[in-house]
Amino acid sequence: MVAVIDVGSNTIRMLLSGTRTEAPRYYRQITRLAGGFTEKDGLSEAAMNRSLTTLKFYKHIISSLNISRIQAVGTAALRRARNSQVFIDAVYATTGIKIEIIDGEKEAYLAGKGALSVIEPIPKEAVILDIGGGSTELSYIVSGHICFQKSYPLGVVRLCEECASREERFQKINATFSCFSESIHGAGFDSQKTQLIGTAGTITTLAAIHLGLREYDADKINNHEISACWINKLQSKLDLMTVAEREEMIGMEEGRGDLILPGLEILLYLLNQLQLPIFRVSDSGLLEGVMLDLTDS
Repeated sequence: MVAVIDVGSNTIRMLLSGTRTEAPRYYRQITRLAGGFTEKDGLSEAAMNRSLTTLKFYKHIISSLNISRIQAVGTAALRRARNSQVFIDAVYATTGIKIEIIDGEKEAYLAGKGALSVIEPIPKEAVILDIGGGSTELSYIVSGHICFQKSYPLGVVRLCEECASREERFQKINATFSCFSESIHGAGFDSQKTQLIGTAGTITTLAAIHLGLREYDADKINNHEISACWINKLQSKLDLMTVAEREEMIGMEEGRGDLILPGLEILLYLLNQLQLPIFRVSDSGLLEGVMLDLTDS
């Protein structure tokens, strides 16, 4: 059995996979590693402690199953923080888990690989969107060939904590993705032929809300389609609700009540730039991409 861990800026996920006849085991916990981040100090002590507690729990599970092969990757929060090595060293000293910080391009590649692994049928042309806590990855794939991929330094935790109003968030989103449309059209993008496939917590939470899922079901999430029109209506509804009221919504992941609007705003901005009326959802992403890369090697 193999263990793969994605130490994200908002969520830490773990996937355990063994033989083909054995169902994979998934674990996820919002720890908000990027919460309280500052350029001066980097990761906050509270965020590091929350994340370390979750990784200790994951190591306990790994040890109880006698798993010896572990691959752990870190993303935007650890790429950005000046004290990321302090956290990485603490994790290794406490759990024996080595975290590899991957760059944005590799994250985009692996997220795309994971997202497409559960999409049926796989479209000939697709834009893969991975909205994370500290960054957003975009890939344009045609017949399995990557024509464009980039990691943008903007995610839901950063937007939530750095921008107080929708106007400020829009300005930040626009400044971050202003050249995206030009870049992707330069790579041959055609809105009439391309599907947008979204992955990660914002996207899957929107799908769970759209489906009215009281219990999360990846099989129902995968390949689900949502219209931009419905997302616009949901945005208007969420604007009038408190964070606590959002947390009570059917399908809302616990701990995402303040993050759902920033993520939704990134999604709507990109749907508008791509001129696409709908998108498809993938429950798989970076975590599954790392597993696929590991087992293929």
